[in-house]
Amino acid sequence: MAATRRNVDAASTTRANRLWWDSASDDYQREHGGFLGDVRFIWCPEGLDEADARLLGDVAGRRVLEIGCGAGQCGRWLRSQGARVTGLDLSFRQLRHSQRIDLHTGIALPTVQADAQRLPFADASFDLACSAFGALPFVADAHAVLAEARRVLRPGGRLVFSVTHPIRWAFPDDPGGLTADRSYFDRTPYVEEDETGEVVYVEHHRTLGDWVGLITAAGLVLRSLVEPEWPEGHEREWGGWSPLRGRLIPGTAIFVCEKPAEGSAAG
Repeated sequence: MAATRRNVDAASTTRANRLWWDSASDDYQREHGGFLGDVRFIWCPEGLDEADARLLGDVAGRRVLEIGCGAGQCGRWLRSQGARVTGLDLSFRQLRHSQRIDLHTGIALPTVQADAQRLPFADASFDLACSAFGALPFVADAHAVLAEARRVLRPGGRLVFSVTHPIRWAFPDDPGGLTADRSYFDRTPYVEEDETGEVVYVEHHRTLGDWVGLITAAGLVLRSLVEPEWPEGHEREWGGWSPLRGRLIPGTAIFVCEKPAEGSAAG
């Protein structure tokens, strides 16, 4: 597998990432499932737990859409708190893992396989939407995902999503590396290719300014930006996240957004 930086169109990005997650989900769940838990809402490798953070507010009785739900760990926790949740993911294999955990825990999460850039739901179908490292880093058109999230939220509804902190893109994907080796402003996607040159994985980089611009262009209001600090006693490495790096630079950005209420000038 060869890693490079080059531009990839939207269709190739979607195809590559659907196939990659279908092939990699078994290993992913084996490696990270214990940390994520079966019925927990972990926002990021730093371990920020929604049970403590409450970025979504009171979810009891709320209709919630989880975008890029993977194996449904977050959505299942939301259900345990009384929310009415639907999980959506591009990967069939990830959703099969969700079904497996449903049977193990006895908490069934309704799921849909679909592209987050074209949500198969009616306008104003949900009170809340969330995404913990799901979909948004892996699409070429993040504006489409945010605009679709706004469309399916009721007026006054909230969207909260976490992504790799943009500053991390200036550093190598190495938990021990502390030296920036590329420009923060280089938005060229990270791409992995197989031995034939076929694109098999794509991740897109946006700066903090890009994310703010995309949020506002989609008609959402940014209410808060959370940069979780690395907690004491947390020694787990995950890709480019590690105690060494985490104590010096942020690894995750969490955006708390709202759809303006009816009659609001921002709407």
